[in-house]
Amino acid sequence: MKNGVRVQLSLMMFLEFFIWGGWFVTLGSFLGNNLNATGAETGMAFSTQSWGAIIAPFIVGLIADRYFNAERILGVLHIIGAILMYQMSLATEFSVFYPYVLGYMIVYMPTLALVNSISFRQLKDPAKEFPFVRVFGTLGWIIAGWVISFGFKWDSIENIGQGALYNTFLMVAIASGVLGIFSFTLPKTPPTIKKGEKVSLSDILGLDALKLLKDKNFLIFFVSSVLICIPLAFYYQNISLFLTEYKVENSTTWATLGQISEVMFMLLLPFFFKKYGFKKTILFGMLAWVLRYLLFAFGDAGDLFFMIVMGIILHGICYDFFFVSGQIYTDSKAGDKIKSAAQGLITLATYGIGMLIGYWVAGQISDKYLIADNTHSWQEIWIFPAVFAAIVFILFMFFFKNEEIEYES
Repeated sequence: MKNGVRVQLSLMMFLEFFIWGGWFVTLGSFLGNNLNATGAETGMAFSTQSWGAIIAPFIVGLIADRYFNAERILGVLHIIGAILMYQMSLATEFSVFYPYVLGYMIVYMPTLALVNSISFRQLKDPAKEFPFVRVFGTLGWIIAGWVISFGFKWDSIENIGQGALYNTFLMVAIASGVLGIFSFTLPKTPPTIKKGEKVSLSDILGLDALKLLKDKNFLIFFVSSVLICIPLAFYYQNISLFLTEYKVENSTTWATLGQISEVMFMLLLPFFFKKYGFKKTILFGMLAWVLRYLLFAFGDAGDLFFMIVMGIILHGICYDFFFVSGQIYTDSKAGDKIKSAAQGLITLATYGIGMLIGYWVAGQISDKYLIADNTHSWQEIWIFPAVFAAIVFILFMFFFKNEEIEYES
C-alpha cells in the first residue's frame, strides 16, 4: 500500500473518532448541567446510539453496497452530521435537542462501518496493516478529550456551569465538516454488489447467522453479550456526570485513560488468549466489569480517588477481553459464507438491542437515586451494574462449556 493512501486512511480514522469522542464522553454532564435532563431523558439521548446501530445496516446494505462509492456516502453523511451537530449546539431544551441528536446518530453510526469498509478495500494485507490504521482512531478519541480538558478547559467545574460544553458541539461540527469534504479525496471505493444482483433483507441484517444459535455454546455467548451491554451502558452514560458531580477537574482527560488502557490491553490479548483460552479470557473481562463498578461505588474524589482511576483504567480489560475476544470467537464459529453476517448480528444484538435496554435501565436507576440537591447517590447507582455483571459472569461460567478455537495473533 502506498504511503499516501496509508496517511489518508489514518487521517480518516483520526477524524472519525475525534468526532465521536469530542462530544459523546461529555454528553452526560452537558445534559444534566445545561439542559436539566432527567435520568430517563439522558437515557433517551444515549440510546440514539442504539437506534443508529439498528438503522445502520439498512443504510450501508441498501445504499453503500449497491449504488454509490463508500467514500462519497461517507462525505455526505458527515456533512449532514456537521449541520445537525451545529443545531445541537444551539439547543437550550431537551425537547429541541433530542430530535437533532437522534438524527445525528442515524447518520453517524453507518460511518463506522464505512470507514472500516474503505480501509479494508484499500489495504493489501488488512490483517497486518489495519491495526496500524485503526489505532489513529483511538488517538483521535484521546486527543479530543485532551483538547476539551487541557486545551480549552470546557469541562472544568466552573466552565460547565457557564455552558462551556456547548463548544464541544461546535468543535465536532467543524471536524465533521472537514471529514465530510476530505472524504471526497479518499481512494475510490465502488459498490461491492453488482447491478442486478439480488440481495435479501436477510443478507443485509445478517440473519443467515441465526443458525449459529443452534450451537448451545454460541447461544450462551450471544445472550451474555446482550446482557453485559446493560452494565456497559451505565459506564458510557454516567462516567462524565459522575466525575463532574464529584468535582473532578479535567474529567474528560481522566476518562481517556480508558482508551489508553484499551490500546495496552489489546496488545496483551493474544497472550491471554493463547495461555488461558477463550472462556477464561472472556471471564476475566466480565470480572473486570464487576470490579470496576465496585471501585466506582466505594471510591471518592479525595483519598480514595485512586479507586476511581483504577476503575477507568480497567476499561481496556472490560472492552478488549469481552468484546474483541467475542469478535474472534464469532469469526471462528462462522463459516466463510456468513462471517460478515455473524459479526453484523453480534453488533446488532450488542450495540443495538443490548445497549438500548442498558441505557433505559441506567436512566431509570439514575432517577431513582437522584437526591435533594439535584446530584446523585452514586454508590447505589454503581452497585446495580456490579451485581448485574456478577450474575452474567456466574451464568457464563457455569453454562458455557470450554472449547478450543483457533486464533492467529
